[in-house]
Formats: sequence, C-alpha cells, structure tokens
Amino acid sequence: MSPQPISRRATLRGLAVSLVGAVGGFVVARNSGAATSKGATTAANGYGAAPASGGKLLAPLDRVPPGGGLILASDKIVLTRGTGGQVNGFSAVCTHQGCTVGSVSGGAIICPCHGSRFDALTGAVISGPAAVPLPRIPVSVRANDVYTG
Repeated sequence: MSPQPISRRATLRGLAVSLVGAVGGFVVARNSGAATSKGATTAANGYGAAPASGGKLLAPLDRVPPGGGLILASDKIVLTRGTGGQVNGFSAVCTHQGCTVGSVSGGAIICPCHGSRFDALTGAVISGPAAVPLPRIPVSVRANDVYTG
C-alpha cells in the first residue's frame, strides 16, 4: 500500500492538539513549586545556610564543567555552570514534546528530537519548535557538591 497524503484538516487538527498540549504544559509548569521564587539562601549562589531538608545530592561540582553542563537523565535535571561558577538547574524535559534534552554546548541546552535550543544560563528558548522555557529546578552548591533545594 502506498501512504495516503495527510489532509489539511488532519494537519490543522494535529496543530490544535499540539497547541492545547503546550498551553496545558505551560500552565502546569507555571503553577508548580519549581516556578516559585526562592529566598537568597536557596539560590545556587546564595551560599547561605543549608536548606533544612538537606536536599538530594545531584553531582559533585567538578562534574559540571564551567561554560557547559551535565544532564542527569534519571533525575530529569540538567545542571549548567556559567564561567563564573554559578550553577543553574533546569528540567531536562523539553517543553516541545517531552523528550529528554541531549547535550549542553555553546551556551545552549539542545534537544535531540526536534532541535529546540535553550539558553544554558536562563532556560529561555533560543530557537524552537519549543515555545516555552525550561522550568528552573532550585539547586544549591555546598562543600563542592550540587544538591536540590
């Protein structure tokens, strides 16, 4: 059998479903605990008191290269590090269609599925098809280790 051409109506329906899914994902991410502002002592560079819960150990700081990043696929977190040492945490789940991002290179977090690129320091979309930034994951650096929280 030869493949049938996709109708314009089916294409528009697929686009509508994708748009509704993207809006729904944005609303969920926007209302999650990861989207709320944290105090200075919980920021990656706050270096204040350790959070009461201690957080989960994610990686030794030296595994997150300056100017690059580390993808923790099992935790669905990508850690990035500026050249000045600032460590950032973001969801490793692409906001386009839920693929796990594949690399951090040239100041960008890159999704291998459809080529979306996100700013490694802010999570903002550099180029699509993703239209929504990667949600921040609060992280802290203590004793040369990176923790959640």
